[in-house]
Amino acid sequence: MGAGVIGVTTAYYLAKGGAQVVVLDRQPGPGLEASYANAGELSYGMTSPWAAPGVPLKAIKWLFMKRRPLFIWPLISPTMWKWGLQMLANCNEASYRINKSRMVRISNYSRDVMPDLIAETGIDYDGRAQGTLQLFRTAKQLKDSKADQEILAEFESPYEVLDRDGCIAAEPALAEVRDKFVGGLQLTADRTGDCRMFTMALAEKCAEMGVEFQYGQSIRSIAVEDGRIAGVDTEIAGRITGDAYVCALGSYGPRLLKPIGVNLPVYPVKGYSVTLPVNEDAYAPQSTIMDETHKVAITRLGDRIRVAGTAEIAGYSNRLGPHATDTVKHVISDLFPKGGDISKAEGWTGLRPMTPDGTPVLGASRYDNLYLNTGHGTLGWTMACGSSRAVADLVLGKQPEISFEGLTAERYG
Repeated sequence: MGAGVIGVTTAYYLAKGGAQVVVLDRQPGPGLEASYANAGELSYGMTSPWAAPGVPLKAIKWLFMKRRPLFIWPLISPTMWKWGLQMLANCNEASYRINKSRMVRISNYSRDVMPDLIAETGIDYDGRAQGTLQLFRTAKQLKDSKADQEILAEFESPYEVLDRDGCIAAEPALAEVRDKFVGGLQLTADRTGDCRMFTMALAEKCAEMGVEFQYGQSIRSIAVEDGRIAGVDTEIAGRITGDAYVCALGSYGPRLLKPIGVNLPVYPVKGYSVTLPVNEDAYAPQSTIMDETHKVAITRLGDRIRVAGTAEIAGYSNRLGPHATDTVKHVISDLFPKGGDISKAEGWTGLRPMTPDGTPVLGASRYDNLYLNTGHGTLGWTMACGSSRAVADLVLGKQPEISFEGLTAERYG
């Protein structure tokens, strides 16, 4: 269930393992929801939960910034407020370390297995392996990054601390704006690539392997009989049955799972991006730059630039307002003023499926033939290959190569 990057990658590993696979999605093609125009980062070094010590105070400050990275609409929604309180409860040192260790387990595995998938399929997705540059505009940000460096070292994520000249050596176009930053942190294991290109190309490979994609199929409900999943009821094709079912519906999974007693604290957090053509290569980014002040990522994707950021808590709203992308447009214009044609920027918004502890929900559910692969938040692209291969192994009765301890829905009771 679901033809985003998580659903398609799961289908690939299942088909590779010999399963007959059917993929259902309400959209007319693959990768048209949260996978469509995300930041393009494979953020292995930046794998961290949003719920961290100090975040509540930072969030209050962000709400008063002119170009703020966080918007919260106070909806009358018990689900939203419960999720928010659960997230606040994770904003402590002990929870942060537990949650980060779980997330890193998945992202490091994904980092290790993705090259094999690319070698096996030969797909192109505008990929690069030049790392992520976390850019600091102030000396305080650079000083505060020492805590991040300790955690990166603890989890064996390679990095380099760069001064202004080091940042320019990594991203030469920053020489044009050298007075706007003081230094950076280069995460050398990170990669980049177009998530939707990957998803579309992999879907084609899956189809060649015999995977059946049924697009335009809105799922109305999941049927339960005798304590097991009996089928998926769709609006057009009626009930579709199988031996096992994998829910990879992102933010929309909880709506289908709650009626059958699977209650997941996965909440949609809205993000925005713009994609614009490169003007001149010498003045454009070469990999990914993360602006620490605005929490905006700028990523080079072939002859395009993707700029993504903002976290908006507003329920299931997909509205792209006239000023919604002002912050991401400001950041690209500020740091790479000659790099891309902002007049041709295409705006987009999507819903990230966030858990309050940052860790996705993988593996077994209360039903022995229903498996979960959801709740990846901003890291679906980063974790896609690892989480999908592990879940597929579980479905196929194989021993997964990573532990599912702390990753399943069981941690929520």
